[in-house]
Amino acid sequence: MSASISSEKMSQTELRATAGLASVYGLRMFGLFIILPVFAFYAEHLPGGNNYALVGIALGAYGLTQAILQIPMGWLSDRIGRKPVIYLGLILFAVGSFIAALATDIYWVIFGRIIQGAGAISAAVMALAADLTREEHRTKAMAVIGMTIGTVFALSLIIAPALNQWIGVPGIFAMTGVLALAAIFIVKKLIPDPLISRFHSDTETSADSFGSVLRNTQLLRLDYGIFALHATLMALWLTVPLTLREAGMAVDHHWQIYLPVLIFSMILIIPAIIYSEKKAKLKQVFVAAIALLLFGQVALAMTAGSILGTASALFIFFAAFNLLEASLPSLISKIAPVGAKGTAIGVYSSTQFLGAFVGAAVGGYLMEHHGSSALYIFCSGLLVIWLIFAYTMKAPAAVRSKMYHVLEMNNAAARRLSQQLAGLTGVREALVLANERVAYLKVDMKGFDEEGVNKLLEEKEEEPNGISQ
Repeated sequence: MSASISSEKMSQTELRATAGLASVYGLRMFGLFIILPVFAFYAEHLPGGNNYALVGIALGAYGLTQAILQIPMGWLSDRIGRKPVIYLGLILFAVGSFIAALATDIYWVIFGRIIQGAGAISAAVMALAADLTREEHRTKAMAVIGMTIGTVFALSLIIAPALNQWIGVPGIFAMTGVLALAAIFIVKKLIPDPLISRFHSDTETSADSFGSVLRNTQLLRLDYGIFALHATLMALWLTVPLTLREAGMAVDHHWQIYLPVLIFSMILIIPAIIYSEKKAKLKQVFVAAIALLLFGQVALAMTAGSILGTASALFIFFAAFNLLEASLPSLISKIAPVGAKGTAIGVYSSTQFLGAFVGAAVGGYLMEHHGSSALYIFCSGLLVIWLIFAYTMKAPAAVRSKMYHVLEMNNAAARRLSQQLAGLTGVREALVLANERVAYLKVDMKGFDEEGVNKLLEEKEEEPNGISQ
């Protein structure tokens, strides 16, 4: 049957692929996140580490190479295969980790972080996930991978102080290198090889779609948003750990702040996410979250010197951060042209990593030459601009994306089927791509006639001359 059948469960192969890829992606992101709460302390004892500008570059250097290479590495996976690119990326990440572990000064750490970022496997992992999952289950697989990233981020912040006490930052770097090598084993032994590897418009970047994506001012607002969000996040790791220490809290006890802050902030956002989707209030909740993020940012600047004040400000900041991190991909999906979702996500992800680099590098420079107040002003300025962009954006339509497998057909038949699907109740956009054998639909959250889609696709399959004519 061609239609998306939501009641059908994922196969064992799909479950294994999803779990394996989520663990690989998670191990790699763990290696990037784990040093955030402790790196500023480690850098103080390195030659050159008393220069906050260099510390900021070291903290965010991975983001620059990740932003530059993520899309090209995805294209390379189309040519030589997904797994070879993932192997290459994990090896680069491991090499970078070991270089940073053996670093004798801040410059070698910067070099190691640059190599870490060069292992840009995000696009290849998503493409392999698409190869190994059917259309009706692909969104679930991507959601699992996305949740893994959030979980790993929270776990990293909580356990980093303890790991720093036990093995130090060089030990943490070495551990992440070993984990990257372990991830190669997972890819080789646990993740199935795809029977067919093809381009997927919903997960991969197409050069043909760049123009439409980069001309879409609504998408550009969201791209700026993820840039500002991660720039602010990375800049804060230059100040928050030091603030807690100066307030009298031992470094190895910082997890006592991070743990409750992250747990309760994650719980808090669940009702907001449900409300925004069910009541079609995504823009209102989105704008409110940016305002709350700005408030949390200002509160962090004003409560320096107080452990309780910093903890309260962090709770506000991360409640807003987690809500925005969850909302932005949903907004991208709703706003992106139906056939260019993968390209929109690729540009968005690259901008996210660029923001991480700029936030850490500029934040470090400002802290070195003008003090932490200048860093907070810089971050607040980014968020004020984002708040203006978000407030003036168009409210996104209450839609969701659907995918359906179709039989082999020529381009003319695909265009006719696209027109027929677009005419069905509740379908906002429809695009059938013959080369992918997929129908991409953007449909209303309410009033969508899925039975009509199923019926039309079944009729096309049963036509005497087939759907390919």
